[in-house]
Order: sequence, then structure tokens, then C-alpha cells
Amino acid sequence: MISTLYSAIKNQILHKMLKNISLFRIYLLALFVALTAFKADDTLPLNGTWLFQTDLDDKGVTEKWFLNKLTDQVNLPGSMAQNLKGDDITLKTKWTGSIYDSSFYFNPHLAKYRKPGNIKIPFWLTPAKHYVGVAWYQKQVTIPKTWAGKRVVLFLERTHTETRVWVDDKETGMQNSLVAPHEYDITQHLTPGTHRISIRIDNRIKDINVGPDSHSITDHTQGNWNGIIGKMQLQAAAPIYFEDVQVYPDVKANTARVKIQVHNSSIQAFNGQVILSAKSFNSKIIHQTQPVKTVINLAAAESKALEISLPMGKGTQLWDEFNPALYNLTAAISQKGVAANQQQTEFGMREFTIKGNQFLINGRPVFLRGTVNNCEFPLTGYPATSVEDWLRIFNIARAHGLNHMRFHSWCPPEAAFKAADRTGFYLQPEGPSWPNHGSSIGRKLPIDQYLYDETNRMAKYYGNYASFCMLSAGNEPAGNQVQYLNAFIDYWKKKDTRRVYTGMSVGGSWPVVPDAEYQVRGGVRGLAWDKRPESISDFSEGIAKFAVPFVAHEMGQWCVFPDFKEIKEYTGVYKAKNFELFEEDLKDQGMANQAHDFLMASGKLQALCYKNEIEKTLRTPGYAGFQLLGLQDFPGQGTALVGVLNAFWKEKGYITPKEYARFCNTTVPLAQLPKFVFTNNETLEAGIMVAHWGKAPLNNAVFKWTLKNDKGAVITQGVFQPKSITQGNGIPVGQIKWPLNTITQATKLKLEVSIANTTFANDWNIWVYPAKPAEVKTEVYYTTTLDDNAKAVLNKGGKVFLNVAGQVVKGKEVVMHFLPVFWNTSWFKMRPPHVTGMLIQDKSPAFESFPTDFHSDLQWWEITNRAQVMVLEDFPAGFKPLVQPIDTWFLNRRLALIYEAKVGNGKLLVSSAGLGPALGDDKPAARQLFNSLMQYMASDKFNPTGEVSFDVVKDILVSPTKYQFNTFTKDSPDELKPNSNQNKPKSNE
Repeated sequence: MISTLYSAIKNQILHKMLKNISLFRIYLLALFVALTAFKADDTLPLNGTWLFQTDLDDKGVTEKWFLNKLTDQVNLPGSMAQNLKGDDITLKTKWTGSIYDSSFYFNPHLAKYRKPGNIKIPFWLTPAKHYVGVAWYQKQVTIPKTWAGKRVVLFLERTHTETRVWVDDKETGMQNSLVAPHEYDITQHLTPGTHRISIRIDNRIKDINVGPDSHSITDHTQGNWNGIIGKMQLQAAAPIYFEDVQVYPDVKANTARVKIQVHNSSIQAFNGQVILSAKSFNSKIIHQTQPVKTVINLAAAESKALEISLPMGKGTQLWDEFNPALYNLTAAISQKGVAANQQQTEFGMREFTIKGNQFLINGRPVFLRGTVNNCEFPLTGYPATSVEDWLRIFNIARAHGLNHMRFHSWCPPEAAFKAADRTGFYLQPEGPSWPNHGSSIGRKLPIDQYLYDETNRMAKYYGNYASFCMLSAGNEPAGNQVQYLNAFIDYWKKKDTRRVYTGMSVGGSWPVVPDAEYQVRGGVRGLAWDKRPESISDFSEGIAKFAVPFVAHEMGQWCVFPDFKEIKEYTGVYKAKNFELFEEDLKDQGMANQAHDFLMASGKLQALCYKNEIEKTLRTPGYAGFQLLGLQDFPGQGTALVGVLNAFWKEKGYITPKEYARFCNTTVPLAQLPKFVFTNNETLEAGIMVAHWGKAPLNNAVFKWTLKNDKGAVITQGVFQPKSITQGNGIPVGQIKWPLNTITQATKLKLEVSIANTTFANDWNIWVYPAKPAEVKTEVYYTTTLDDNAKAVLNKGGKVFLNVAGQVVKGKEVVMHFLPVFWNTSWFKMRPPHVTGMLIQDKSPAFESFPTDFHSDLQWWEITNRAQVMVLEDFPAGFKPLVQPIDTWFLNRRLALIYEAKVGNGKLLVSSAGLGPALGDDKPAARQLFNSLMQYMASDKFNPTGEVSFDVVKDILVSPTKYQFNTFTKDSPDELKPNSNQNKPKSNE
């Protein structure tokens, strides 16, 4: 009996042992298959139709929706809005973003745009649908038998924002990133056969509050979308794999230090080799390294870090903006000569460093000419994930002379880095946060750790890209910012030397973060055109207190009138309802037929402002660069039309890339002019300079200059002695002196400076007027008072020049500077100026002795800066002034600076600019304009076509404008607050 029992137990034990041995052999076989059958393209695409269901009450986890089939469907990659899922836009839509001008919700003037079916939001573009909350996505997948024994990862290139994933009934984890792919190792939950993958996405702002205006989430730009975009796939590979591969170029040593993290997820030890090699792939001459092999031994479930030096050998090609040479690093894990796993990583051999107050690329000085990218993608509402789309953007920026791009409070997808690498752009991505307006840093809130986590993810996924040269934690914070950002910068300086670091990109009133390797700040930018325009001054005084590179923060912000032809371009998720509102309002004000003229005239002034501000930075020795806001429009924050390109990166028609690149380029000739308006008893004196940031010095460069009249005829010209030019700003070339006494009548001239045998040239308009204007004999009655005498002259059929400067009541609230609107009047609560340039009837004989184009130019500065304007709200429909200031598109008031009209039996010319016979030598342009107008009025050509009653004319001096603007909102943007408020968040105290 005992013997029989013993025999049975023995047989059972032997059976189990044999079974375990068989299982182990099966495992080894599977492992061998996984190692030897590795293929880089072993993936299962997940794009296509997914089941879908919204979960506004957030009950899906409790009710275990992952066990059931969802009730709706969508196409991925994409967003809910793209699939027309979510809520309709109403007045109660809870937007993600600050609104500082809430007049839209209360203004009777805009009531029709608040009606259901005709809602037109003026603050930003309008999505097809809007949804903030939880949504579920579900797909059935079939895992092939060949994946047995392989490591399987669910790869979601970009989601918005928090994801949780279930495979069948098993939850595999949660991830929350706005900057990097969400990757889930779901190996243990998958076997060959059919499985259900359920993904729960939550785009609410919860404990981690990056700030509602952060461009990573805000409705001001890309929108707070819910969905998955980019690459979506299951990836199968060997269980021995690279967790991370980071390349650290050492240009001086001609090596690439490669830091590798290798993991063995199997239950068996692994003994093999790591093999590294690199090969250039986008250069005319192919360069390849010799492979380097390193032994690696891994226990089961072990990770190991390696640092391997890869000699680049002879012929190494360095990366920069002029020669963006790139390499593919191939890292392979091999066992007994068989590749178990392999990974390719792009990198460039470059060093982006700092010396004093200058950036260096591979030891050569570089000046950053950048623009701010705010994630403007109107067709999709989320960023592009294809290299082709980003190549288009960078090539357009390059055509305008740029070499740098900042990503305001967001980080672009990998495709942007790939495209920037190929086009030679220096990038500053940022942590995905504008921690203000309800958020703050340095107060032990979740955002503090999140910014470390997110920037670490950025370094892991994009750190090898040569274009990733700079890093900022975000934009304009509130909170205990200096202490927090000092620690942030110190952490990164110690951890990763491949780029340079600043705290956050900030305005000029934010506190200085002393540990920053470079500063991105406002305060040292802009045009000081409260004084007479000139081109001698620079920003030296403003940057002198900084010992590190200083980059101008959000330079420009000069506005242009909307281009309503752009409306038809919005064929995707977003519609330009804001543009539709502005266009309809312009029509209601009787000026619909002037829209294009307003665009072109205001655009010329905008381009003039960008030219002069950029040139001022290029005159400044030691200035390190600028970040424009922007080359392209910003569709939110009240609709900020600050670009010479629209939100689609398309031209608007008033300046070409070639014209723009004359004053924004690697090499730009410069002219130091004390003023732009002269009289013919003066001498034109101009210092000629150059800013040169080319690949090499200019040797024996020959600078030529010409002075031409408005017909293109050369008046005079000259050539400077050959000069060698090194890299730098504001490098002197020579002096021009030319007496203007040969010019006998009012003349517009163009000074052009060019560099022989190059494409580099630049030009400036100047005006020359007679020192003693021609005497005008006329019976015109000049007056500053619309009195009985003036009325009598008009009744008798006479001519009256009425100067009402300083007396305007109807329009008193409209503030005109020569400079255009800054950013927009909505975001800044109607902060002046309110006018965006002027439309001038330049073909009128009124300007026969005052050369002018149809738009503002610098000869108009002394006439228009701080001048009053008149609101013509009661004038006849279609009435057009001689000089028409262009109002902010939020109000579209019909304005005038100078107009002519038939009044009674007579003829009247009215000016609210200070024009009159007493003008002296200090205002030559105003004096010449007055003289030209008086000559016109004295001639038979003075024959106004518009008729206006005497009472309507007089009412401008008596009655206020019927419609007075009210923002209704108490809160203000940071720039309008006392400096002390910028460290005080609204909440989270």
C-alpha cells in the first residue's frame, strides 16, 4: 500500500517536472523566435474606425464600460471635434481660456451674434464642437501568433490629455503628458488572438493645472481637444530592448558619447553585444563611422546603463543652419551574431553653447531671428504630425530670413524636430505651461513636479535632435517663480549639456531669474515713435545690465486689419466666425467695399514697423536675437492679427518673403538716419552699417549705395572701399553725405544699400521738401472755428479750410498714434492706440505737392501721431475722406483725419490734424501738406463730390459718439496690472 502510494507520488512529481521542462523549452523556443525574428516594422496600425462614447458624468470606470461595446464610433487619428462629437457652441460653452473683454455677451450692438444659429464668438476661432470631460475609445485587435514571446507596446503619439488603458478587463495604467507619446507595455495582457483595447481620455484641467491660457490646451490656439493624433499602433519587438538611447556630440573630440539604457524583460539571462555605428543621410557626401561593439550581460528582468564613445572618424559633417548635416545612429543588440533588437536615432554633430552674451553654434557666433509658434492649426485644431507639414512651415519661415522658432508654452510633435533638423532651425520648445491666470509655480502644487516630468519626457523623446538647442519651462508665470526656476535651470544644466536653459519666457516686468543661461525678456524692444522716427538709436542701454545672451520676447505684435478673403480657407474643424462678425459689422457701418483697402494700407504700416524694429536689434552690438510675435497671425486672445502671414502661413499680399528678407536675414545692410524728412537746405547724412551672421566673414566686401527718385531715376550713387566683415551687429561700413539743394520740389527718395556679388540689399524712403514752400495766393477762408463767418462764406459759394485740431468731440475717445494697434484692442480692453494705419486717397490732386502712397509712411508721423480723429457716423453712406484712419475691427467706426465736402453752396475741407499757416521749420511735413492742400483748394481741381449739411459738420464739435464702448469685464491681462500682482495667482493660495 505504502509502496503503491510512493510510486504514484513519484510519477506525479516526474510528470510535473517533465511538464515544466516542456514549458521551459517552449519559452526558450519563443524567446529564440522573438530574438531572431525581430523586424523593425513589426507593428499593427490602429488607425481607422474606433468605437466611441462620451462620459460627461465620469461613470465609465465604475460601470466598467471597458467590458461592454461602446455605442458610437469615430475615426482615429483625430479629435472629437473632427468627428463632430461633443457639444454645440452656445453662449454657455465653458471655454478653456481667459476672456478679458466680455462685452460680446452684453453689448446690444452685437446682440444678433448671440442668437442661436448665428453665434459668432469674437475672441478666437470657433470649433465645430466643443467638449471638456471624459470620452472612451475602443477597438478590437487580433494579435498574430508570430508575436508570441515578444514585448508588445501600445504607442499613442499624442493624446489630450490623460489616458487610462484597459486590455479586455485588465487596466494597464494611466499616463498624463502634453508633450510626448503615451506608451503602454501591455505584453502581460496580450496573447495571440482577439482582444479589446479600451482607452479613456480626460481633457479636463484637474490637479495638474498648466494654466487655461497655455498653448498646450487653450481655446485661444489649438483648442482643448479630446482625442488621439499621429502614429497609433501596437509595436512588437524582442524582450531585450533599448529603453533609451541618447547621443551627446563632442565636436572638439570628434566623438559621439552615447548613453544607453538596455532592459531584459525576459525571465532568462542575456549575454550579447551592443553594436553602434553612424551614417550621414542627407548630405551630398556620405560619411560613415566604424562600428563599436560593447559586451552586455543582463540578468532576468534587469536594466543596465551603458555609456559608449563612438569615434566619428575623418570627414565628420557638422550641423548648423547653413549645412544641416544629419546622421542615423544604429544601435543593435546582438547575440551570437544575430540581431535581437535594433533602433535608429537621428542626430547632428553640433554644439550649441554660450560665450559671454553670445550664442555659439560649433564655436561660431549666431544671432537668432525667430518667431513664436502658438500651435495655430485651423484645419485640424491640433498640431501637424507629418514631417512634410512642418517642412512647409520652416521653409516659409526661412524664406522670410528666420533661423529660430520658439514654441510658446507647448512642445511640438517629433515631426517638427525632424523638419527643423533638415532645414537648420534652432528651436526653443517649452514646458506645456503658462502657469498664471489661476495657476502658479513654486507653491508645492502638482504643476511643480509636472514641469520636471514633462521636460524630462521632452529630453528623452526629442533630445537627440540637433535643432533642440534651447529649453524654457514655459511662459510668464505667477508664484514663487525665481526660487523654483533657479532650481529648474540648475537641474537641467547638470543633467544635460546638449542645449542651453532659461527659466521662462517673460515680459519685461517679470523678475530676473539669475541662474538662467540666457534671458528671453520683454522690456528691450519696440519703437520709440513717441519721438521723431530715426534709425540711429539701438537697444544697447537696455541689454547692458545682462551678462548673458538677451533674446527679445514676443517682439512686434503690430496689428493689421483682417483679410476677409481668408474666411473661405477655413474648411476644417475651425470656422472664422470672428472674421465673419467683423466683416458683417464693417458692412453694417457702410464700409464693406473698403475691407481690402484697409488690409493693404494697414499691412504696409505693419511691415514698416517690423522692418524698423528688426533693424534696431541688428544695429545693437551684443543683442543675441529676437522672437517675433509674430510672422503669422495669432487667432485667439481677442483675434491678434499680428502676422504678415495668416494662420495658414500664407501671404496676405502686401509684402513678399523676398521683400521681408531684405531687412531680416543672415546679412542685412543698415542705414543710420537721424530722421526721414528733410528740407532742401540740409545735407543728407547717413552712416552705413551691416549686420552679418553668415557662415563665414565677408572678405573684401564692396558696399554700394544709390539714391533714386520715385520714378526710379538715380539721383546720386557711390561705392565704399572694400571691407572685410566678421560676424556681428551694427558693424560700421562708411558715411554718406549729399547736399539736398538740387531738389527744388517736394520729392520722395529711396536710399538703397547693396553688397556687390550677393543678394543682400536694403532700402529706406526719405522725403525732401522745399525749405520755403511756394506761396499760395488764394481766397480760401482758413479758420479754426466753425463760426458765422465760415457759414457765410460757404453760403456764398466760397471755400473754407477748417482746422479742428483739439476740438473734436465726436471721436474724442478714439486715440490715434502713428504706430498701429498693439496685439489687439479686445485683449487689452481698448488700451490705445485704437487706429491701425490710414487709407489715403493718394491719387487725389490734394496731394500733388505732398508725395504719398495710399498708406501711412514715415513722412506722416508728425502729422498723425496723437492727432484727433473724427467719427463720421452721421455722414452719407459711401462718403470717403481724403485721409481715413482705420479703426480697430472690433468697432469699425468710420473715421476721418482730413475730408472734403460740399456744404451749402460752398466747398469745405476739414482737418483734425494740426495743419495751418503758422507751422514752422520743426514740422516740415505738416507744413508741406498744408501748402499742398491750399494749392489744391485754390485750383479748379477742388470740387468735392460728397455733400454734407452744415449741422452735421458742426455736430462733430458738439456731440459725443452715439456708441460708446464698454468692456464690462473687471479683470485685466498681466500687462495692464501693477507689477506687484504678477506674483499673486488668483487661486491655489
